[in-house]
Amino acid sequence: MKRSVLVLAIIASEMCAGLVRGQKPPLLAEKDVAALANELSGETAKRNLEVIATFHRQRGSRGFHSAAELVAERARAYGLSDVQILEFPADGKIFYGTQRSRPGWDVEFAELWELQRIGLVSKNRILADGGQRVRLCDYTSEPVVLAEDSESADVTAELVDVGEGTKESDYAGKDVKGKIVLVSAQPGAVQDLAVGKFEAAGMVSYAQNQKTAWWGEDESLIRWGHLETFSEHKTFGFMVSLKTGRGLQERLTRGEKITLHAVVKAGQHAGNYEVVTATIPGADPKLKEEEIVFSCHLDHQRPGANDNTSGCVTILEVARTLQKLIAEGKLARPARTIRFIWPPEIEGTITLLNAKPELTKRIKAAIHMDMVGGGPETKAVFHVTRGPMSLPSFVHDVAWASAEFVNEESYRFAATGKAEYPFVAPEGGKEPLRAEYSAYTMGSDHDVYQDSSFGIPAIYLNDWPDRYIHTNFDTAANIDPTKLKRAAFIGAASGYFLAGLNQKNGAKIVLSSEFRAARLLLEVGRRSHELDRPEQTILNQVFNQYAKDAEGSVNGFLAGGIAKSAGAQQNTNTQGRVGGPIYARASQPRGPLAVFGYDYFADHAKAAGVAEPKLLSYEGLWGSGEEYAYEVLNFADGKRNAQEIRDAVSAEYGPVPLDLVLEYLKALEKIGLVTEVK
Repeated sequence: MKRSVLVLAIIASEMCAGLVRGQKPPLLAEKDVAALANELSGETAKRNLEVIATFHRQRGSRGFHSAAELVAERARAYGLSDVQILEFPADGKIFYGTQRSRPGWDVEFAELWELQRIGLVSKNRILADGGQRVRLCDYTSEPVVLAEDSESADVTAELVDVGEGTKESDYAGKDVKGKIVLVSAQPGAVQDLAVGKFEAAGMVSYAQNQKTAWWGEDESLIRWGHLETFSEHKTFGFMVSLKTGRGLQERLTRGEKITLHAVVKAGQHAGNYEVVTATIPGADPKLKEEEIVFSCHLDHQRPGANDNTSGCVTILEVARTLQKLIAEGKLARPARTIRFIWPPEIEGTITLLNAKPELTKRIKAAIHMDMVGGGPETKAVFHVTRGPMSLPSFVHDVAWASAEFVNEESYRFAATGKAEYPFVAPEGGKEPLRAEYSAYTMGSDHDVYQDSSFGIPAIYLNDWPDRYIHTNFDTAANIDPTKLKRAAFIGAASGYFLAGLNQKNGAKIVLSSEFRAARLLLEVGRRSHELDRPEQTILNQVFNQYAKDAEGSVNGFLAGGIAKSAGAQQNTNTQGRVGGPIYARASQPRGPLAVFGYDYFADHAKAAGVAEPKLLSYEGLWGSGEEYAYEVLNFADGKRNAQEIRDAVSAEYGPVPLDLVLEYLKALEKIGLVTEVK
């Protein structure tokens, strides 16, 4: 007998609320929860964070290597097994799936000075050549001032304001040849036009990326900048604060001449992607060959405390805690192996999964942490993010069950001063966690795991917004040890449960499925009121199928497959269906198309003479072009036709015209990424 989604979800919601009120720890035995809660230390995690945040951790750099060595040393000291720093050559030519390897990048020295006339007063000046030199940027003290992938230069030139700098009209009537341009856009978005076409010598940028509600309140923030790794027009870019940028702009508007002296000793070089890895071996003779992975990303500018030193030290703390408790006999050794991975963001993960296919086959699920320590000053909201609709899995329910438990316990403690599991660090805050269960969002290594060419479900724990992300104010001072402890518990409880999941305790998943039903109801309810009746019907059908397949994924996990449903298809009967052709994804290359510093689709479409599909710039109700494109390719499974793919992505991100989906699929076909199933 069938019931409506609404009725089922209301029942599940009531059951869920009752379970929460009962305050019984979900999934794990109470003694295991107590052991984890007592051992996990937000202070230990933060002490490690304070050290790692001193390194400027660009891919393939000396700073990244120092950070990797430190993590490996800590992992060995904590007693982990098989601790290694894996190296994969990166020279700009080698491909790992869809990722074109990016050469390493290092900096020896970079400063930007203004040459002023005598009579102008500045706090920081050196008399020279009858004038004054005012230092605007110093890489040694603040590495964020130099845009990534800048090249060596020694230039003395006039500064010219070109506004945003991304359009030819920005340069109309302005002579920028041999000069330094002041731009509001990211340097990488400007270099081919400013340097390649109009022959500017370099750039000064006050780009304001990662805008949130707090954007513009603090004009002193210096934001991380990037040049295009593979641009033919090598140059340099300095990043300044909004306050400095506006000051320079105002002076130029008044007709003042500003002369700058830029000195940069930096550049790309053949290097390696370094990936630190360590394990806690499983106990079961068969299941120990399967792995549950804890993931983060070790690279970032200095300090990069929340993004993403916080994720790195939190999984390190999970590793320390699990290893210690297992060694002491306070936790049973899990059946499956638990692996910890510290790579460069996205490019390191996609490199590892392509270069080590034998490892990739063993991974059942991943727990990815990217920004998990933001304290009150960051304005961060903590998210437990479910996977994409193309990969239904119970794994995300496991994470949410643990997060809901921490939510309720931490709120009870904040409100009353009493809770059995407050999850509070002695040096941390006492605020409730208030974690949010969120629909799938892109932007970190979880995209790689959950891409259909790998199909590994990933729990994604992350802070958003964070008003200091990608700035010089993303410091250890803004990291809360209590938050680190809570994120560590959610991750540790989820990973430990998955590592030990078997036929005997599989029934406990029923609890997490009740959480899922309640949350999916809320998601469907929020979306339905924005849709007309036909689209509401599609929404309900797609979410019903998602829920069914997520439930079925438990069996796939226990049977030795990965933690997704083997039957996660809308329709396997291809006879007599209408709705356009059926497409199947090619087996190679593996990975999402928009990776890090390289766009596989754009590069290959240009070579094949394929115009940019309209889908890539489409704005839906709940998603944008990159997200639609990611899921269209994931849904091209050889069983869905174009209409079914369109319906699936419309339920996920908002209604999209079928012709846009077809246009994109045909573009993918022309560059060999999908084939039509005849």
